[in-house]
Amino acid sequence: MRRARVLGCGSYLPAQVVTNEQLSAFVDTTDAWIVERTGIRQRHLAADGELTSDLGTAAAQAALAMAELQPSAIDLLVLATSTPDNTFPATATAIQRNLGMTRGVAFDIQAVCSGFVYALAVADNFIKAGQAQTALVIGAETFSRILDWQDRGTCVLFGDGAGAVVLRSEALTGEASERGVLGTVLGTDGRHYEQLWVDGGPSSTGTAGHLRMNGREVFRHAVANLADASRQVLDLTGLTLADVDWIVPHQANRRIIDGVTRRLGLNEARVIMTVDRHANTSAASIPLAITEAVLDGRIQPNHLLVLNAMGGGFTWGAAALRW
Repeated sequence: MRRARVLGCGSYLPAQVVTNEQLSAFVDTTDAWIVERTGIRQRHLAADGELTSDLGTAAAQAALAMAELQPSAIDLLVLATSTPDNTFPATATAIQRNLGMTRGVAFDIQAVCSGFVYALAVADNFIKAGQAQTALVIGAETFSRILDWQDRGTCVLFGDGAGAVVLRSEALTGEASERGVLGTVLGTDGRHYEQLWVDGGPSSTGTAGHLRMNGREVFRHAVANLADASRQVLDLTGLTLADVDWIVPHQANRRIIDGVTRRLGLNEARVIMTVDRHANTSAASIPLAITEAVLDGRIQPNHLLVLNAMGGGFTWGAAALRW
């Protein structure tokens, strides 16, 4: 069988860092209030003129460098983003142009904070079907552009950033002990469309709009869906929670991550956490966290990772990946 094996990862965070104290200068909030409710202490914000495609390009270049590949080796580029440069073309095509790619296909996936897991599943299935040999999977967001900076319930939660992984098709036996993407599960329930949404768009208001959220409902569904999806993907691969080296969750909120960890009965020492420094970077948060843990030596070859995420829609998903 064909399996998508990770060859490299990379990330990019904008230079501008905004701490909670700085935020409190123009938002009715405090550092203590934000930390207690979210675990967030700072976030990175894109500079004026710095686009989602710029962030995604930088992360892709870093991932390609780790994989020791040139952009010409890529035949599939899938970008997860909810903050595209333009309504169209796909922001993935801008990244393709920036990288100098002249072959293959490039397109966007929009599943909000679940976007990276969705994009990983799409690329994995392209590779299993033999339609791609080497893929770039990117999560990149400039959520600062769609925040209402007067709404302290949402604007304190988000930041900008990008992360990427390079996947390559390998012929393997299909054993769970082999490296690569072992399985993915995805879910959606559109009944919760207006629990986490943006109040604008080309066909509704003709504007980009601002992010709106019912935090209580998001929290309730997130803890249950993320824990369930994690168990489901392990069942799919014949593995158990005892086999897992690292949980790499979407970095939405410390309380959500802690709730999922308790529900799974895991020690928090096995959870990769970056929300305190990155805030919620939506589709970028999982590859940002993976890259940090690879670079600091926590994630090692053959470690079993479970990635899980939930976003607006509601969408959710999980992936089992042997590094």
